[in-house]
Amino acid sequence: MTVRCIRGKKGRRDRKGRDGTGGGHKMSGQQGEADALTNVKACMPVKSEILSLPPGYLREIGLVIVDEQNAFATVGYGDAAPKEPNAAVTCMVEETDRLARAFSDRKWPILAFLDTHEPDKPEPPYPPHCIKGTGEENLVPALEWLEKDPAVTLVTKDCVNGFIGAIRKDGSNAFCDWVAANKLEKVLVVGICTDICVLDFVVSILSARNHDILPPLKDVIVYSKGCSTYSLPRAEAESAGLGPYAAHPQRCRKAV
Repeated sequence: MTVRCIRGKKGRRDRKGRDGTGGGHKMSGQQGEADALTNVKACMPVKSEILSLPPGYLREIGLVIVDEQNAFATVGYGDAAPKEPNAAVTCMVEETDRLARAFSDRKWPILAFLDTHEPDKPEPPYPPHCIKGTGEENLVPALEWLEKDPAVTLVTKDCVNGFIGAIRKDGSNAFCDWVAANKLEKVLVVGICTDICVLDFVVSILSARNHDILPPLKDVIVYSKGCSTYSLPRAEAESAGLGPYAAHPQRCRKAV
């Protein structure tokens, strides 16, 4: 297995020397990546290398933002939101904002998925979230500017998988239309949750590309620092009545 990494900017520090991930945490995005890779290497052979992009690669590229909404990324904003400042989530939002502004400045296309649900249509096994009218379905404050940016396309979805959620009643697909209209050969994906909505979407569009229903798309790039997932310790899962198997650690323990 070969892992290719695209490096972002090094973690910014404020005047007191703290890293810019929020919440007083000192864990950097790079350290989190290193820990994750160490854990994987303990289970299977992995070779890592830096991906060097050739000149002109960043043409016909679009940015896809998955579910960076209050329900999942704003502290205390619902059952699925962080209970306290979370370094990984803060880093994700900061990196997404940085990338989105760079795309906007260049007038490159951006598509943002917004998980949005009707109150009478649950999505088991998940608790109610992103219900219309609650505010949970809105973009996090740092990304609210996207709503007024002409380069941005907003797509609401009522399921985990954005590719499926983009299917309209007439059978057309908002994501496929966006790719075709902008003649995109590459998409850069960020968002939450890495192992749920981001993963499902990426796997689906890779399959759609190979099945020749998503031309002219060729490359799908996931930026790890621009992604995050949630933390649900076992004790919290059980106290919420979800049972022990709903537990979801945000970071894996180090391999022993």
